[in-house]
Amino acid sequence: MESPDKNIVITLDGPAASGKSTTARLVAGKLGWLYLDTGAMYRAMAVKVLRRGISLDDTESIGRMAATTQIRLRQSQTGMHVFVDGVDVTDQIRTPEVDRAVGPVCEVPAVRDAMVRLQREIAREGHLVTDGRDMGTVVFPEAELKFYVTASIKNRADRRFQDMKKQGLGVSLEAVQADIEERDARDSQRDHSPLRKAEDAIELDTSGMTVDEQVGLVLRHIDRLIRAEQAK
Repeated sequence: MESPDKNIVITLDGPAASGKSTTARLVAGKLGWLYLDTGAMYRAMAVKVLRRGISLDDTESIGRMAATTQIRLRQSQTGMHVFVDGVDVTDQIRTPEVDRAVGPVCEVPAVRDAMVRLQREIAREGHLVTDGRDMGTVVFPEAELKFYVTASIKNRADRRFQDMKKQGLGVSLEAVQADIEERDARDSQRDHSPLRKAEDAIELDTSGMTVDEQVGLVLRHIDRLIRAEQAK
């Protein structure tokens, strides 16, 4: 699939554990494009908040910290690594504690402003596939192709539960589902950049799909987009 000259941005938005991150990462890998895991960036910020012992209600302190925090994503042979102020926090960002903290941290306007600036800078580096909650609505409203990835709550809870089991985390399926439901409510009801489907987004329900099917569907849409761009 030959890319056009101009940088293309593909966004995959959707609720927690819908499969958007896995799909976005694999699509980017197959295309040889940049992959921007925005969820990992917000989780990294939550890790720092927890390590500093800052109350999740102290939005002023969290906002000040965000303005001076450096977050970097680096691809290696072992996968994507997430760094906060030069420290690798990859193993900490998927814990139950961070699951509960990332919602309140995301709601702080100063945190989102800092992340959006960085995300837009990264997009200048080349063709980009990114996933998050507001990529197609706020961060990249002019993206060439947008997807809204969703799945049933049961499917999403089981997906997150299996991921945590692989990490050796002792947590029940019921607790995971409760955390996801709380996160859904926070994401969709927050005042600043709420989770919603962009009007021009393609909805992708992954409940009954394999990862390969998800990736294949997105790649077919991208192929049609590139062919249209090349025909102009």
